[in-house]
Amino acid sequence: PTILHSQLMQEQVAGNAVLSYLTGPRFLVYASCALSIWGDRMWHFAMSVFLIELYGHNLLLTAVFGLVVAGSVLVFGALIGDWIDRKPRNKVAHASLFIQNSSVTACCVVLMLVFSYKTEMEQMWHGWFTVFCYAVVIILADLANLASTALTITIQKDWIVVITGENRGQLAGMNAAIRRMDQVINIFAPLSVGQVMTWASNVIGCGFILGWNLISLLVEFIFLSRVYQLVPPLAVKPQQNGAQLPLRLLTSQLPAGNWRKLPGASHLRGEKSWNVVNMMCERKVPLCFRKMHRMLCTCRDGWKAYYRQSVFLAGLGLAFLYTTVLGFDCITTGYAYTQGISGSLLSILMALSAFSGLMGTILFTKLRKRYGLAVTGIVSSLLHVSCLMLCVFSVFAPGSPFDLGKNSSLNHETLQKNQLHIYPFQRNINQPILPDRSSIHWTNNTVLLDSVHGGDHPESYISIILLFSGVILARIGLWSFDLTVTQLLQENIPESERGIVNGVQSSMNYLMDLVHFIMVILAPQPQQFGLLVIISLLFVITGHVMYFIYAKKYKIKETMIQKNSERKPQNLSV
Repeated sequence: PTILHSQLMQEQVAGNAVLSYLTGPRFLVYASCALSIWGDRMWHFAMSVFLIELYGHNLLLTAVFGLVVAGSVLVFGALIGDWIDRKPRNKVAHASLFIQNSSVTACCVVLMLVFSYKTEMEQMWHGWFTVFCYAVVIILADLANLASTALTITIQKDWIVVITGENRGQLAGMNAAIRRMDQVINIFAPLSVGQVMTWASNVIGCGFILGWNLISLLVEFIFLSRVYQLVPPLAVKPQQNGAQLPLRLLTSQLPAGNWRKLPGASHLRGEKSWNVVNMMCERKVPLCFRKMHRMLCTCRDGWKAYYRQSVFLAGLGLAFLYTTVLGFDCITTGYAYTQGISGSLLSILMALSAFSGLMGTILFTKLRKRYGLAVTGIVSSLLHVSCLMLCVFSVFAPGSPFDLGKNSSLNHETLQKNQLHIYPFQRNINQPILPDRSSIHWTNNTVLLDSVHGGDHPESYISIILLFSGVILARIGLWSFDLTVTQLLQENIPESERGIVNGVQSSMNYLMDLVHFIMVILAPQPQQFGLLVIISLLFVITGHVMYFIYAKKYKIKETMIQKNSERKPQNLSV
């Protein structure tokens, strides 16, 4: 009876522990992130297909959508971050969640109407009504992406830091777990909606995404609300005092002459008195211009705040990694397709790439625990660059089509002959943000290759083998480095500036991704792909060099802190 009683007690304790975990904040955050990531991946994948279908298997709408998405985050990233910093955490999360899912839902409704009544719509307003519908679809999808960016910054850059508190090991574990979910979902989410669209129709595919978003909205809202209740520190948000707030924001809310009542107003009469004069003049300017001026000032202040962070070089180095064709996006897979690689083999390579990414998250947790974040970043950088050297070797290996003499932009006949091969090298816009979700993380784009016939088989497969070996193996170091910089940003950015700094970081990521887009436009031919590989490696090396500079400063600072802490006890004893 005693043994049986002890076994029952152990089972009860284990059951209580499992129940406590399943109802705890960490699991609820994981579940919410999984639902959000799954919806994002399905939506981005489906949008690329829908836009191609709508415009007659042409990538024009897709390219326009990509430019709009990248440009909007580049412009509004700092404003989104500033909004996150100023508002209560629960209101930011709920508003972002609602705007994202409602925008996707509305976009799906418009797409269903367009697919169902496209012929009739083309007869209205001489075809301009269809153009109007396309514009509405792109605007709604862009709004959903901006809201998704805000939600990602809120949960993955702020909430989990508060939930884990001072426990950096738990923070690293949560970051790695979310990245693992992202890798796995990257494979299965597009597959699920792709099967629905293939075996049913695009209209049913839209309905499937619409239903998913409505259910996800309800579940995520409940989970995030519960997390907010379980973690009281989330309700406490540091506020800037009167001396820290920009003068334009303080005085714009006060009647004329009352600025002297502000905290620290006695210091305004000297060197800052001209600010007050400017504010009094601003009151005579129309409201719309004043709001525009404040938005521009917020963007300027956001970029200044980003620049003065101690981890500025680390964040900038991560952004430089976005200027690359050495990832599993449409460009690299399109190039492989022109070299005779089948779609089924590409799918296998993508699965291996996802597995490699998972290994990178495991490597990160092991290295960070033993050597710390700074050294982990250095090791990950060296591993990343070493593996990418295989891609450079592939440019000059047997079977490589690299030949800058075959510049099709100077030869109209060659352009006509190879025009089918240009399409794979248009940038794939259905890449998620942040890292928040970028070309670094996207893996499923073979749908864009359906209308492209595979190229002739090369004389040798050595070049393509080296290329994909380098790309797949490099993802181990890439993901480990990504997690390293992510945690450095989480740990070192002041809580009151997390939103705006991470918003600017997202803008930087998209800016460098646009550079990558321009590179592909300027060199779209398979013969020029080798040049893109070399340029990509230079950008990657530049990014890692920036991190090395940061790591050196970090180590010097850490050494000085240790020396000062050792001197204090000696001084006390004296």
